Amino acid sequence: MTQENLITKRYDFVLLFDVKDGNPNGDPDAGNLPRLDAETGHGLVTDVCLKRKVRNFVQLSKQQEPGFDIFVKEKAILNNAIDEAHESDSVKEKTKDADKTEAARRFMCEKYFDIRTFGAVMSTGKNAGQVRGPVQMTFARSIDPVISSEHSITRMAVATEEEAKKQKGDNRTMGRKFTVPYGLYRAHGFISAHLAAQTGFSTDDLNVLWEALEKMFWEDHSAARGEMNVRGLYVFEHSTALGNAPAHELFEKIKVSKKNAPARSFDDYTVEIDESMPNGVALIRKVG
Repeated sequence: MTQENLITKRYDFVLLFDVKDGNPNGDPDAGNLPRLDAETGHGLVTDVCLKRKVRNFVQLSKQQEPGFDIFVKEKAILNNAIDEAHESDSVKEKTKDADKTEAARRFMCEKYFDIRTFGAVMSTGKNAGQVRGPVQMTFARSIDPVISSEHSITRMAVATEEEAKKQKGDNRTMGRKFTVPYGLYRAHGFISAHLAAQTGFSTDDLNVLWEALEKMFWEDHSAARGEMNVRGLYVFEHSTALGNAPAHELFEKIKVSKKNAPARSFDDYTVEIDESMPNGVALIRKVG
């Protein structure tokens, strides 16, 4: 793992995205209803969901370019990837178990973008250790409470001959679909230079991350998700690895308020940005 080109500064960021007539993140424990804060009615999108979008975009855009493979992907068998690490020359040459684990961890960080970015637990088979990723994100929460709309849908077909017999000539199959008419969501992110040094997360990786966050919905369209777009990506770049100001104070400089109700588009909101930054902090507006 090379130490060249590693990030040396802390970054914090605010991500704004919206959904129109779609389900941004269904809850499998609630019949795939849009995730909600039960007490306030605000919509939620998990950090796992957002990281999945990043992984998917990098997988598509990099096409398994060396160093940008994805560890956690659809139909992946994780232990097979860990076994591959243990079959590498850099691991085989080690004699002690601790040294083998460390060499395997380094191999995995070098090969997989999502491991050196988000981290991973790699002790489910042969031990490749655990990695705490430098990039972490919060749940996204809607600016205002959202309404979950329920829709009846029909499919003009049946799956089996038995179903066709039961329908007696009518091959319509009824179903349900849940959407949010409109919601503007906000998530916060944190990037640690100290943890980046442990995983090998570089400035090149950082640029790939920014691109993925900007474009993660471009190839993610589906009937379930409706229209989803990134509306803001505001990056606070510190001049030091430890940082020059608390993250919460920087996040408070991005204020989002509703100007029309009920909100049905991004134009119904106003984003106000306080451009005055503490010493050693620069605001970079990637989107918005």
